[in-house]
Amino acid sequence: MAGAQHAVPAFFLLGILSMGLKDRIQTDLKGAMKSGDKTRLETLRTLKAVLMEKEIEKRGSGKEMSEDDEIATLRAAEKKRRESIEQFRLGNRPDLANQEEKELAIIGEYLPRLMTPEEIQEVVAGILSETGGGTTADFGRVMPLVMKQVRGRADGKVVQEIVRKALGAA
Repeated sequence: MAGAQHAVPAFFLLGILSMGLKDRIQTDLKGAMKSGDKTRLETLRTLKAVLMEKEIEKRGSGKEMSEDDEIATLRAAEKKRRESIEQFRLGNRPDLANQEEKELAIIGEYLPRLMTPEEIQEVVAGILSETGGGTTADFGRVMPLVMKQVRGRADGKVVQEIVRKALGAA
């Protein structure tokens, strides 16, 4: 039956939606092997290795790998790619920069959406009203509270800039 469509069982779809990050990467790794997508395959292998390394490190200290740890590990990989892209552009190596951009896009598929500056400002405003902080001297007290709420969903440099502006404007 050429062209026949097969229904995908609902329990199968629910399994994919609820699978963990490592499981999802492993499943996608198999798909990349079958499709022959070398960039995706190598990137997913690298991600899997980095996650396994972090998990072993955690186990050595007697802790389990949490979802936050997984996201932080992928954010670090994302940051490395961004820095590499910048360096390759400065070094006039657009070919290598393009390769890093492709890998960055693949890594981005496994990360939660980053918060917009407006969303971060709302979090900062809420914390400032709760803590009563309002001067630049409160930065060291406010910044950790904000980072705790936006962990894995916002770039630390952007958060720092917004907190400084909020405290300077207050």
